[in-house]
Amino acid sequence: MFSDLNWVGLSLVVLGGLFVISTIRIFREYERGVVFTLGRFWKVKGPGLVVIVPLIQQAVRVDLRTVVLEVPTQDVISRDNVSVKVSAVVYFRIIDPQKAIIQVEDYLNATSQLAQTMLRSVLGKHSLDDMLAEREKLNQDIRDSLDTQTDSWGVKVANVEIKQVDLTESMIRAIARQAEAERERRAKVIHAEGELQASEKLFEAARILAQEPQAIQLRYLETLTVIGADKNTTIIFPLPVDLVSSLCNHLKVPRAGQDSLGVAGSGHL
Repeated sequence: MFSDLNWVGLSLVVLGGLFVISTIRIFREYERGVVFTLGRFWKVKGPGLVVIVPLIQQAVRVDLRTVVLEVPTQDVISRDNVSVKVSAVVYFRIIDPQKAIIQVEDYLNATSQLAQTMLRSVLGKHSLDDMLAEREKLNQDIRDSLDTQTDSWGVKVANVEIKQVDLTESMIRAIARQAEAERERRAKVIHAEGELQASEKLFEAARILAQEPQAIQLRYLETLTVIGADKNTTIIFPLPVDLVSSLCNHLKVPRAGQDSLGVAGSGHL
């Protein structure tokens, strides 16, 4: 009889301990508990120690840390009808545990499916050049569109990053040809601009030299000096009569001698 009482008492103690344990929930700093009483939402509890009435109340644990969601590679057709494969990463977190549990069945899967849809929808409105050169703007557009849709679920999309844009081999070759043509165009433009600047400078120099005949003669003598530096070449060139006349006037040569020299020079030419 005494042994039976001890056994019953021990059983009651064990059951009491199990009951007390079942009423206790411990939530970490980054966790919250959405508590339901008889199936109706009561309140969000945590962090720390939370007491739950068994069989009457239930608590659903929610993680508030940032979730890194990798969006699978999507086939996207750009605005200029180019087919590419795009992959991305979405960073989001729960800011309202009540909405995340009540408004959507599985917020993680729902956010993943919505991210795939938004990726195709937003990128399809842009050209291939925008995808390659303006990723920051595209990331912002996708983030804004995705955050607007997930706001009713208590999900805050912090950032969206396009990881990779894969092109076909034919498109890669076409882009390479386009880049080469662009470089050739720039080279021709730079060369043309150089020719224009050189012609402007030559025109200015010719106008200055035309104001003083002696300047032209000095330039002519300088050219002869440059040509004469090469001893392996024989060059026959005419001697300008104007240059000879100027020298004769400077040396005060008689007029008859000047005429005979000019005739001789003309005959030599």
